[in-house]
Order: sequence, then C-alpha cells, then structure tokens
Amino acid sequence: MNRSPQNHTDILQDRYGLKTASYLSAGTADLPYDISERLRAARAQAVAARKIAKVQTAPVSATASMGSTLTWGSDEGFSLWSRIGSILPLIALVVGLLAISSLQTDKLVQELAEVDSALLTDELPPDAFSDPGFVQFLKTTL
Repeated sequence: MNRSPQNHTDILQDRYGLKTASYLSAGTADLPYDISERLRAARAQAVAARKIAKVQTAPVSATASMGSTLTWGSDEGFSLWSRIGSILPLIALVVGLLAISSLQTDKLVQELAEVDSALLTDELPPDAFSDPGFVQFLKTTL
C-alpha cells in the first residue's frame, strides 16, 4: 500500500463526514420544511468551504518545497556556471580591497620619500637633525 499520511487523513475525514451526514439526514424526515432547507444550505456551504480550503493549502506546500533549491547543497537549481557567477562578485570585492590597500601603501611610501628627499636636499645645519623639536616635528607630520 502506497498511502501517504495525508492521503490516509483525507480518507478518515471523508468517512467521518459521510457518517455525520447520514445521521443528520436520518433525523431530517420529521423536521419542518424551512428548517430542513436551512440545514441543506448549511451543508452546501460547508462542502464548498472544505473544497476551497483544500485548494488553498496545495500552493503553500508547493512553494515551501521550492525553497530548498536556493541552497548550495542542492544541485537542482545551480549549474557550475551559475555557481561561478555567484562567487564572482565576492572575488571582485577581495581584489578591489587588495588594490585599495596597495594604492594606499604606495601613496604613504611616496609621501615619505618626498619628505626624505626634501630633508636631504634642503640646506640645514647638522645640529638641526639632532634637535628634539625637529624630531618631534618630523613625527607629527608623518
């Protein structure tokens, strides 16, 4: 038997509904006409509401099962090229950060070289290099 639990539950609900309907139908023979018509209309509304509820629950379960295709573990939604395409922005970000770091380091080295060349080509007395104020000036400007 290949019955799923949901299918088995539906069968049990249908049996219960048929038994309840037969008990209600058996007692309607001695009821007045207006009451039996209201009961018939209420049964029709209940059956219509049950069918709508069954249709509404089907798409919810279908969309819940489609959510697993967006994970890396599943091979249903992603081919090799789409996985490479999704990793490509991360690689571009890392390369961009490395390039920015390299450019900033080069800029700092260039500024230090300019200060050194200005100090070496400028006419300063030798005592200026040993002056504590000059050393402090160099530390704050770099």
